[in-house]
Amino acid sequence: QVQLVESGGGLVQAGGSLRLSCAASGRTISNYAVGWFRQAPGREREFVAAINRSGDGTYYADSVKGRVTIFRDNAKIAVYLQMNSLKPEDTAIYYCAAEYFAGRTLTAPARVDWYDFWGQGTQVTVSS
Repeated sequence: QVQLVESGGGLVQAGGSLRLSCAASGRTISNYAVGWFRQAPGREREFVAAINRSGDGTYYADSVKGRVTIFRDNAKIAVYLQMNSLKPEDTAIYYCAAEYFAGRTLTAPARVDWYDFWGQGTQVTVSS
C-alpha cells in the first residue's frame, strides 16, 4: 500500500505563488504517474495537472494553464505543483494522486479513476 503525503499549502494573496509537494512512502514516487486535483466546497474534485513516470510528459487543465507547472525533482523523490498568479477561484483542497501504470499518454485531462492512491490533501486559500 502506497501512502502519499502532500505539503506546501497555505494562505496567499491573489497574484501570489505556492509550491505544493507530493511524496510517497512504501514505493518511490518515481514508480508512479502523478496527478494533482483540487476540490472546493460544494464542488466536485477537478483535474489540475498530471505528469508521467519519466517526468517528460505533462498535461494541464485549461483553468490553470500558463500559471501552473508540475514537475519531478532531480532525484525523483517528489512531485511538485508550482502555482503562480494565484486567483481566489484557485482556493480549494489540493490532492495528489498516483497510479502504477506505465502506459498513460497525457493528451487529455486526467481522470480521477485512473489513480490508485490519494493523499489527504493540502489547503490552498487565495485571498483578494
